[in-house]
Amino acid sequence: MGDRPLSGSAGPSPAKAGEEQTKKGDTRGELLFQVFCAVIFLGMIGLVFYNAFLRYVFGSSFAPSEEWARFLFIYITFFGAIEAFYRNKHIAVDLFVGLTGGAVRKGLDIVASLLTLAALAFLLWGGVVFLGQTMDTYSVATDVNLGFINGTLPIMAAAALIIRGRDFIRLLRKPAGEFTRAGAPTLEELLDKE
Repeated sequence: MGDRPLSGSAGPSPAKAGEEQTKKGDTRGELLFQVFCAVIFLGMIGLVFYNAFLRYVFGSSFAPSEEWARFLFIYITFFGAIEAFYRNKHIAVDLFVGLTGGAVRKGLDIVASLLTLAALAFLLWGGVVFLGQTMDTYSVATDVNLGFINGTLPIMAAAALIIRGRDFIRLLRKPAGEFTRAGAPTLEELLDKE
């Protein structure tokens, strides 16, 4: 899964990080996961297009394709969230945190990480409960067990907990002096200028 800087912490610039990722390349597992997500996404688009074509050309739709497109949308939402957590590309508002540095910044990052871990744990617990409630329910048009569909929520929450837990351990080990304000040069950048 590789080392990547925590959101807002000192590290390579986004351009440098992208270059390093391109040079290093993705592992086989990362590539397979991306292909899996792409197939799901393209399948969803294909089913929606197919159904729209049937509706406008023949005046009727194929109900199972609507349901399968909905299921694939659920899959791409949750598996895409795993990818976003893994690549640290999830939405984050760090305007206030970006104004701080040092120990204050580290403390704020620790609090934010703890809140994120608590929310993910709650989501995992709720997802497992929801999965248990829908294990004996089947969809109307395709007769698919909804446990197969709703199981994506606890899978995403568990994967995100693992990823954020690993990042939290890195955060705790990182010295407070490495946390800089947004836009402030790092120590390495200052030394490179001399």
